[in-house]
Amino acid sequence: YQKLQKERKVTRKKKTFFFFISPSPRLFHASQQCPAPVPRLPETGGKVRHGIIPEEFFQYLYPVTGVTGPYVLGLGLMTMLLSKEYYIINSETMSALGTLAVIVYVIKKYGHKVTEFIDESNDKEQWRVDGRKCIFDAKRNNVAMILESNMRERQLMVFNEVKRRLDYHVELEKLKRHLEQEHLIKWVESNVIKSITPQQEKESISSCIMQLKSLAQRSRAAV
Repeated sequence: YQKLQKERKVTRKKKTFFFFISPSPRLFHASQQCPAPVPRLPETGGKVRHGIIPEEFFQYLYPVTGVTGPYVLGLGLMTMLLSKEYYIINSETMSALGTLAVIVYVIKKYGHKVTEFIDESNDKEQWRVDGRKCIFDAKRNNVAMILESNMRERQLMVFNEVKRRLDYHVELEKLKRHLEQEHLIKWVESNVIKSITPQQEKESISSCIMQLKSLAQRSRAAV
């Protein structure tokens, strides 16, 4: 029984040792990306007081502490830090205050100029981007017009080719009909000539002579 207790203790120690030593596997970037659109950043910053304190801080404390509440809270916090010596004023504090004053002065003095310069550069860059879009649209329209003209030329070429083929077939049909008519006429004439006998030919000649004589007598009688 004592041996079993010792073995259980050893196995527990090993399990706890391996539990603390072996790092648990972690999966990074395993979650699916959110397809929601990213909101646009505001073009202008929010209102601030004293150069660094946002206006939302004061608006948040007004319903609870009133108008003087944020100032009392700030002064009380500074007094508590200094009285409890959580923060000790030394040479570094004075240098930090001086640096902060210089930064605030530079921001107040030249901040609007830097902002105007950045806005102008952004406007120029935006104008260039818009110009590139217009150029790309013009090039795209030119390519579309070229493709349209090529398509129309090919359609005209196909139309002329089809018309030429149809005209050829029409002329071929006319020629066939003309040849068939000529062949039919010649065949009829040859058959008619073959069907006339010598006796019929003599009778027709004599009848023609009699008709000519009668016509001559009539013309003399009329004179």
